[in-house]
Amino acid sequence: MISSSIGAALEWFDIIVYATFATTIAKVFYPESDGTFALILTFATFAISYLIRPLGGMVLGSYADRKGRKNALTLTLGLMMLGTLIMAVAPPYEMAGVAGALIILLSRMIQGFSAGGEFGTATAFLIETAPHKKAFYSSWQVASQGASMLLALAFGYFLTTGLSQEALESWGWRVPFFVGLLIGPVGLYIRAKLEETEEFISAPKEKSPLGTLFAQHYGRLLEAAATIGVATMSVYMILYMPTFAVTNLKIPADAAFLGGISAGIITLCGVPLVGHLADRVGPAKVMTYAAIAAFVLAYPLFKLMTSRPSVIVMVIVIAVLGIIMSFYFGPLPALLSNLFPAAIRGSGLSVAYNVGVTLLGGIAPLVLTWLLDVTGSLDAPSLYYMAISAISLIGLVVVRKRYGQR
Repeated sequence: MISSSIGAALEWFDIIVYATFATTIAKVFYPESDGTFALILTFATFAISYLIRPLGGMVLGSYADRKGRKNALTLTLGLMMLGTLIMAVAPPYEMAGVAGALIILLSRMIQGFSAGGEFGTATAFLIETAPHKKAFYSSWQVASQGASMLLALAFGYFLTTGLSQEALESWGWRVPFFVGLLIGPVGLYIRAKLEETEEFISAPKEKSPLGTLFAQHYGRLLEAAATIGVATMSVYMILYMPTFAVTNLKIPADAAFLGGISAGIITLCGVPLVGHLADRVGPAKVMTYAAIAAFVLAYPLFKLMTSRPSVIVMVIVIAVLGIIMSFYFGPLPALLSNLFPAAIRGSGLSVAYNVGVTLLGGIAPLVLTWLLDVTGSLDAPSLYYMAISAISLIGLVVVRKRYGQR
């Protein structure tokens, strides 16, 4: 569980740190743009890294099906470390001009490519290794994201409150990326000691896992991608909240971080319990109720936050989003793994997950910033959340009816 989850922890730590310090990064690398446009450029770089994730999923997922889960896990973590290092040392605009922004883009693209193979490979490894309680074991990959969220937002809170704005923009925002690099060598050592899963060794090998996936299982691929919506959108709504609160509701940045920290604690502690529940009643059933809750509560939660902006309301709203995310995201790896046979599981999981994340979640911060700017309505993000929830509900209904997923 540790070897499979440590890559997800590093991936999400970096993603959350980038989103947390989005306003600072915008000032460092786009100082000549106005505030809103600079923020859009920053989130556009964030979104572009997601556009390359499906490519990474195809290449690395296929590699995992041909060469083994262990080899793919080691490769993805090495690439993730490289991208984090580039991000940490990228020169600011005042030193390198637009080259600094291009280096940031390169970093995000390397990490996006690596992340494209991380979820599918690690989930396949966990599912194929777990002797029983597969939803429980695979949920730990999601729980590790809660730990990353907690740690990253804690950095955001203490650096924002403990440093001057000048120090934060000069070097403070880089500290979490250097800390994240410390996870990498430990993860590489652990993964080097792994043994390949027996299910992979005994399963018949496909000469072209991607060819088989797209030719014979494209329906499963599309429906699996649809089910990912609420999971990824809940994560990015939580990550977007500090930026939204500071920019639009004038809530102090340190207070906004407290809500994300609470969501991280809920995810870390609650997801394994949800995974245990999913083993008893079925992943799809748990996820369906969570998706309904997301659809029903999205507008009231945003209305409460925008009509009564305060620290306590912010923490409550983000905590509720954390609960929804835990109940939906926790059983997701087990559900997706059941949809694909072992011979193409790495490819199927990687492609489906990253198509869903890219189209339904990865571009969310960019879309939400744009929606707020165009509509002028502070409630616009809730409508986007509701639309994604509806897509996931449709995907879950199809998966339950067509493929008999509990």
